[in-house]
Amino acid sequence: MPMLAASLRAGVVLAGRRMRRILVPLMHRGRKLSTWEDLLRLPEDVRAEVIAGAVVTPPSPLPRHARAQRALGGFIGRPFDDDDGRGGPGGWWILLEVDVRLGPHDIVRPDLAGWRRQRLPAPWDVRPIDVAPDWICEVVSRSNAAHDRVTKRDLYARSGVPHYWLVDPDARTVEALRLDLATRAWVELGAYDDSARARIAPFEAIEIEVRRLFPPVADEPPLP
Repeated sequence: MPMLAASLRAGVVLAGRRMRRILVPLMHRGRKLSTWEDLLRLPEDVRAEVIAGAVVTPPSPLPRHARAQRALGGFIGRPFDDDDGRGGPGGWWILLEVDVRLGPHDIVRPDLAGWRRQRLPAPWDVRPIDVAPDWICEVVSRSNAAHDRVTKRDLYARSGVPHYWLVDPDARTVEALRLDLATRAWVELGAYDDSARARIAPFEAIEIEVRRLFPPVADEPPLP
């Protein structure tokens, strides 16, 4: 196994800023697809996923990506995840960057994921989580846009994730999709720019001011 670990580490070094697939040695001969065990062999500081049996290392996010992730987690987490609801309905777990195993050869780490508590009563000591989320949000960057908009969109549909949001800090937009469970096809619920105040399923109980997800622009008045 040292050879495998060394090979994976070498691939990580070469990944750079672009999305990169790292295939374990036996994958080249068509005999092995990567699993959770392959992720465990990576260095602890490597953020990686397994997609269709290949280990994928996303590039490090820019600060604008981290801001959108943190802000949305707060806006949704306070009313839906906090035990007292903070004026909202509660009933959810909203978690950032946890490992989710959608299948033996598909292990993802969404930017944000949410579970209704009746489906996942206690996630705290579980890794990876083997229950598909009720909601996933990916924060899109230029280097991984196709991965989130095509590869993961298709994977989440096949895995039966009911709601998928895409937050784009460059375009300053939020796109919301709902899965038609009969056809496994996405239905667009709406696309919102930074002028919108929106109620978006499955969190329509609250209103989200979209511009608060992103860094202020030069001519924008200060946030109250």
